[in-house]
Amino acid sequence: METIEPFRHLRRVYCAGPLFNEAERREMVQIAEALRAADFDPFLPHEEIQFAEVHPSLVELGMTPAQAGQTLHDAIFALDVYFVILGCGSLVFNLNGRVPDEGAVAEATMAWMLGKPMVFFKADSRSLIEGRDNPIVVGQTDFHLVDTMEALGPELDRVIGNGTFEADAPVPCPPHVGRTLRKGLAFYEKLEQLGAEPPAGPTARIVHELFGNSRSEPS
Repeated sequence: METIEPFRHLRRVYCAGPLFNEAERREMVQIAEALRAADFDPFLPHEEIQFAEVHPSLVELGMTPAQAGQTLHDAIFALDVYFVILGCGSLVFNLNGRVPDEGAVAEATMAWMLGKPMVFFKADSRSLIEGRDNPIVVGQTDFHLVDTMEALGPELDRVIGNGTFEADAPVPCPPHVGRTLRKGLAFYEKLEQLGAEPPAGPTARIVHELFGNSRSEPS
């Protein structure tokens, strides 16, 4: 079994949460700004690449719309897993919404299983059970939530200070996770070569190269 070193970048924070409309994206940007003001380096996945803009370019490269959609999903998964596990050393989860964002739940759980420092934010009165949130989710931070953005940075500092997070302490990595991490890292490195706000055409060619042959036409 391989090993990984998931705590190299403790102050680079993966910002997990809903991103399905302008208000949600704006709130995630505000969370990132609050963390940046506290001397953290926030990572917002939707700022790394606009996948909706890449889909037409994949179709222009000869994929069917269904193939392009599945290929993008493969790319999104690999890049996301890489950033949660290796690219970022800590995580903040925005729980606002009628229910927690399902992708963010998966991201937080990956981080929790590795023992990464995490803070959960909620300033929303909606909940699952009599004023309480799903215990399988909020139990990951011992049922502790913060309800103001200004508290995010200090709370994450507290969690980091209370833990023992060694950059050179490897943890086991199952083979299937290792394969995904290598794909995500290769994707990230090629995106970095394109610079900030990579254009759709070159990004599509990278996605096609790395993920285009990973599976057949979806049924």
